[in-house]
Amino acid sequence: MQVLVLNSGSSSLKFQLFSMPEESILCSGIIERIGFEDAKFKFKTAKNNIDIVTAIPNHKVGLEVLAKQLLDKETGIIKSTDDIDIVGHRVVHGGKHFSDTTEITEVVKEKIRALSSLAPLHNPPNLAGIEVAEFIFPDAKQVAVFDTAFHQTIPEYAYKYAIPNEFSEKHNIRVYGFHGTSHKYVSEKTIAYLGKLNSKIITIHLGNGCSMTAIKDGKSIDHSLGFSPVNGLIMGTRSGDIDPSIIFYLAEKYNYSLDEINTLFQKKSGMLGLTGFSDLREIESEAEKGNKACQLALEMNAYRIKKYIGSYTAILNGLDAIVFTAGIGENSKLMRELVCKDLDFLGIHLDSEKNNDTSRTIRTISTKGSKVSILVVPTNEELEIAKQAVKLFEN
Repeated sequence: MQVLVLNSGSSSLKFQLFSMPEESILCSGIIERIGFEDAKFKFKTAKNNIDIVTAIPNHKVGLEVLAKQLLDKETGIIKSTDDIDIVGHRVVHGGKHFSDTTEITEVVKEKIRALSSLAPLHNPPNLAGIEVAEFIFPDAKQVAVFDTAFHQTIPEYAYKYAIPNEFSEKHNIRVYGFHGTSHKYVSEKTIAYLGKLNSKIITIHLGNGCSMTAIKDGKSIDHSLGFSPVNGLIMGTRSGDIDPSIIFYLAEKYNYSLDEINTLFQKKSGMLGLTGFSDLREIESEAEKGNKACQLALEMNAYRIKKYIGSYTAILNGLDAIVFTAGIGENSKLMRELVCKDLDFLGIHLDSEKNNDTSRTIRTISTKGSKVSILVVPTNEELEIAKQAVKLFEN
C-alpha cells in the first residue's frame, strides 16, 4: 500500500510517500517560503535529489508542482496516479467535530471550511490540499488527521476559559490545542527512549508555528495554543500571548477593522513584526551581524518559552525531560541555548558540546549531572499520519 502524506503549514508543505505497513520512504521533501518569489522545492528519492527555486504563490500551486514531479518519467516515483492508495492530510483545526482520524467526505470538507476562521493560516491550505489531491488522485482514499485530536485529554479546568458558561456550552469556545500529531509522535518516542512510562515531559515544537505541551504519562494535560493557533509562544508571523484589550484599543482609538486586527496578529506580528524577517535562520544571521532588533526578538522568544517551562513544571509537579522538536527546535542550537540558559533551579543544564551535534537522531544534549533530560527528538508527523490513515482501514 502506498500512502502519500501532505503536511501543510502556514508557509510550507512537507510531503512523504510511504510504502506501508513496512514504513519505508519512497520519496520525501518540502516546499518552503510559499507565497514568495523565491520559494524552495526539495524532492528526494533513493536515486535523486532535486532542488528548485521558483515562485510558488500558494499551496495549490505547490501541490501541482509536487504532482508533476511525482509523475516525471525520469526522476519521478510513480507511473500513474492510480499507484497512490491513500492520501493522508494534516488538518489543523477539528473543532468539536473531529477527535479521531476521519475519511474525507463532502460533509467533512464543509466542516473544515467552516472552521477556517479559527485557523486562517492553516485550514484553508489544508482544504486546498485536499481538493487538489482529490482531483489529482481520484481513486485514492482521502484521510484527515487533526492536530486537535491529541489534546482531547486536557482536563476541563485547563481547557475552559473564565467567561460566562454559555460561551463554552453553546458556542464551544475552549482550548483545543494544535500540533497534536507532532507532540504525540515525539512524546511517544521520548517515553520509549527514557524507558519511563510514568513520565512528566514538556514538548517544545518550534517552527514557523510554535507550541508547547505538558504531557503526563503520555497524555496531554495542557498546551500553549488555545481556541485558535495564535496565542502562546512568539511565532513566525503570529503574536502569541497578548492582552485582548489591545484589540479594543486599536478598534476604538485608531479605527482598525476586525479583519485588519486579525491580519495584524496572524500575519504581520511575531518575529516578522519584530524584525522584518519570519525565517529564524535569517534572524539569527542578522543578530550575529549586530542587528539589535533581531537580538531582542531572539531574547523575547526564548523568554516566552521559559515562562511556559516554569508554569508547566508546576502543573506537572516535577519534570523528567524537555524535548525540542520541529524545524527550529531540531536545528537551532542558539535557540536551545537561549531557552536553557539560567534554568539551574529547575535542574536543567545544557551541555554545549552536545548541543552542537547536528545528527538527525534522538539525542540527549543535557549534562550528565542535569536532573532534567534535555532531548532533541526529530518529529515525523508524516509517518504518524500515514500510520493513523492505514489503521483507519484495517478493520
